[in-house]
Amino acid sequence: MSVASVELKPGKVSLAELRAIRNGASVTLSAAGYKAIDASAASIARIVASGKTVYGVNTGFGLLANTSIDKARLAELQRNLVMSHACGLGEKLDARVVRLVMALKVIGLARGHSGVRREVVDFLLTLLKKNALPQIPSQGSVGASGDLAPLAHLSAAMMGEGWIDFYGEPIFAMEALRKLDLKPLELGPKEGLALLNGTQVSTAIALDALFSAENVFTSALVAGAMSVDALQGSDAPFDARIHALRGQPGQIAVAEFLRQVMEGSDIRKSHIECDRVQDPYSFRCQPQVMGASLDLLNCAGRTLEIEANAVSDNPIVFPDTDEALSGGNFHAQPVAFAADQITMAMCETGSISERRFAVLVDPKMSGMPAFLVKDGGVNSGFMITQVTAAALVAENRSQAFPASVDSVPTSANQEDHVSMATGAARKAARVVRNAAGIIGLELMAAAQGIDFHAPHVTSEVLQGAHVQVRGHSAFLEKDRYLAPEIEALQDCVHEGALLHGTPIGEMAAALFRA
Repeated sequence: MSVASVELKPGKVSLAELRAIRNGASVTLSAAGYKAIDASAASIARIVASGKTVYGVNTGFGLLANTSIDKARLAELQRNLVMSHACGLGEKLDARVVRLVMALKVIGLARGHSGVRREVVDFLLTLLKKNALPQIPSQGSVGASGDLAPLAHLSAAMMGEGWIDFYGEPIFAMEALRKLDLKPLELGPKEGLALLNGTQVSTAIALDALFSAENVFTSALVAGAMSVDALQGSDAPFDARIHALRGQPGQIAVAEFLRQVMEGSDIRKSHIECDRVQDPYSFRCQPQVMGASLDLLNCAGRTLEIEANAVSDNPIVFPDTDEALSGGNFHAQPVAFAADQITMAMCETGSISERRFAVLVDPKMSGMPAFLVKDGGVNSGFMITQVTAAALVAENRSQAFPASVDSVPTSANQEDHVSMATGAARKAARVVRNAAGIIGLELMAAAQGIDFHAPHVTSEVLQGAHVQVRGHSAFLEKDRYLAPEIEALQDCVHEGALLHGTPIGEMAAALFRA
């Protein structure tokens, strides 16, 4: 069910609300959030008036933290910080990711421990409301001291520098602000640092990857169930009693899902007395493999939901005592681990899918025509589509080495251990996309196999999925140009089109945390 609007309650924003924001829901901030912002801004004003030396408020940054800054130059300090840090490279972040970045920054600031004025938060909310999204380069963050470079590009756009996508059209930031009747943001004490510090970019990319991974994962379960019927395989390995004895929650949930979607299959009934004893592991071990992947995705979801609500600024302001304490909440190690978990789960999801595909096209294993096409020899059928799946699996494996174990010291060794969370999250997104392609290819093969068993049909639920596959790719009577169909099914899997408004979507909701 789509959500049209989300009122942010900082510290309590759910994954479901973040999904809605990513998909275009309007965003407002609760009254409690504004109250917390005002309290922390007042605290910073008192600290500045007292003359106390506070990192990032009236000092330099990084190795220059011991350099005091005159009160008359505090605004210049914050502006220079943003401009010097806006040095990212690479492709621009997708609009859905930028929406999440901006919403997460609002959440973090509105926890009331960053010392910014409400004008800063309102500026972000106005840009979101008007669908004016700053262009943010995807490269340049090592995930410690926050996502400094990409967040600097976000902040620079608010100050009239750089580019903003205005309803999808890239224009100079200053021109975009004029169109919105906004004056460039002038930063107060600590506000530049509060905007730049934080894990919002790495968290947003990881969340975007997670939400797509959930679509891909559920589509993979559908593809796996269809492949069991295409193979005329057994559903006995999905018996609840088997999985209860092991006790792994993801395994139990996946087995239940497979039983539900396969229930009532006429194909299964047609060979109920066959003498085949066991199916290949890629078919009968789906609950064990996919269940473990589900547990990883849910673990990543828990971590990212916490991080989305976190104060990852530095220094952190405590308005009740007017203290500004330097810590390390900007270190994105939890996000890096979560992103690598998504990568591993999707790597295995694609790997086991390709193995099922390979079985279906092998006549010795499947009992169906070689490469699932009649008049083989003249026609190659699904021969090279399986090669494409194998190529994507190999590419995903090359991406699966965890980025979270890497670290390159920066800032003259002041920042001597970093998380690489942003790189980990970007890598996860690539692996998810590849996995979607693999699952799309298996769906084509499984639908072809099911059609070979006519007049017997699969279950009612899987017939619905079969119809959707056939909406993108017709039965392969003879060789034809398949590339557009493959790409369409990859998109379908990535965006969860098999799930929306179907019984499968309702079943999938039970797999993931809300």
